[in-house]
Amino acid sequence: MSKKKILLNAFNMNCIGHINHGLWTHPRDTSTRYKTIEYWTELAQLLEHGLFDGLFIADIVGVYDVYQNSVDVTLKESIQLPVNDPLLLVSAMSAVTKNLGFGLTANLTYEPPYLFARRMSTLDHLSRGRVGWNIVTGYLDSAAKAMGLSEQVEHDRRYDQADEYLEVLYKLWEGSWENGAVLNDPQQRIYAQPDKVHKVEHKGEFYQVEGYHLCEPSPQRTPVLFQAGSSDRGLLFAGRHAECVFISGQNKPSTKIQVDKVRASAVEAGRNPEDIKVFMGLNVIVGETEEAAWAKHAEYLSYASAEAGVAHFSASTGIDFSQYEIDEPIQYVKSNAIQSATKNLQNNDWTRRKLLDQHALGGRYITVVGSPQQVADELESWIAETGLDGFNLTRIVTPESYVDFIDLVIPELQRRGSYKTAYDTGSLREKLFHGEAHLPQQHTGAHYRHTFSH
Repeated sequence: MSKKKILLNAFNMNCIGHINHGLWTHPRDTSTRYKTIEYWTELAQLLEHGLFDGLFIADIVGVYDVYQNSVDVTLKESIQLPVNDPLLLVSAMSAVTKNLGFGLTANLTYEPPYLFARRMSTLDHLSRGRVGWNIVTGYLDSAAKAMGLSEQVEHDRRYDQADEYLEVLYKLWEGSWENGAVLNDPQQRIYAQPDKVHKVEHKGEFYQVEGYHLCEPSPQRTPVLFQAGSSDRGLLFAGRHAECVFISGQNKPSTKIQVDKVRASAVEAGRNPEDIKVFMGLNVIVGETEEAAWAKHAEYLSYASAEAGVAHFSASTGIDFSQYEIDEPIQYVKSNAIQSATKNLQNNDWTRRKLLDQHALGGRYITVVGSPQQVADELESWIAETGLDGFNLTRIVTPESYVDFIDLVIPELQRRGSYKTAYDTGSLREKLFHGEAHLPQQHTGAHYRHTFSH
């Protein structure tokens, strides 16, 4: 019986400090080159050499200003500030690769769907069908204020708006241009057939759109849809729309529960449980031997900033942890921030000391340390015991973390039959799901297609 092949995204961001804070000070780290095209094209080529499925690029609109009620630590440690636009990286990276996918985070709260639809179709054309969109609604009050709102829209209400946003996009991507609309016939002087291009008319609670999609159909039409959200409302949204869901696990039993909930949400929406691929964020530190890996771990720890990690977590929860004494119990406060982040604080005896310990490597993701065999064992065990499909692999030291993983872990996984030895053909959706380039028939978005019998 063939083994389940592990899917892998490199988890990154168009900034210096992403998940593991403080490591930008490591002498071998190159993340301060993030402003150059070469930094990204070299990374894309490295990941394609390692047969990574995708580069998943996070993003925020706003700043982390909850900790100490200021941006001081955020600026000193470059905690996702400064941060540049992720979408503008894709043209350059897709020009130097053929197979690597790109999962792009874009906040729908602050961007009209009509223009966003064009931007994603453009990237899907230029990359020949290799883009995905990580749908986020935002969680930072600093972003809401910067964009002219007095505060963040309420959590569940943001998802109501997101549902309608997706409806507008499906009408544009799937319904505006029929499959045979483009004739490209110079002799007849007909590029597109007018009777096969349709005006979208949408009058909803949040959006009013009347117009034609500005782009002819791209290879995937709708980009692969990524989403991270484990609240009840987030799961409802995922079941309806998401093709890849990103979760943050802390142990195998609780991760299995999360994975099962995601699959159940797909079934409730009339889809197959396997229609959603589930990825978990993970740190990996690997060496030729276990001793070498732990030596590297100790070296990395000496550059990491636990305080910067806690400052980041403050923004995720909406709680200023700096107000607490080192061993004072932290009070759970319901907020409008990331629900899954605050949920962990509810029934635990969390203190600032415990948070600093948890963020010793500058972030709070699970860290796997060991030889190539030990790392491969652990990755296979996570997949087998939780039902996960793959991992979003963080960078700790850039690009060393990815180089080590590609040189040491990938060959071991391939030897075991747990990782592909070549890319499949086709678009990102075809590579991930071994089906069509377009949304499958049972997906919500497919219902917006024009089905005419011409």
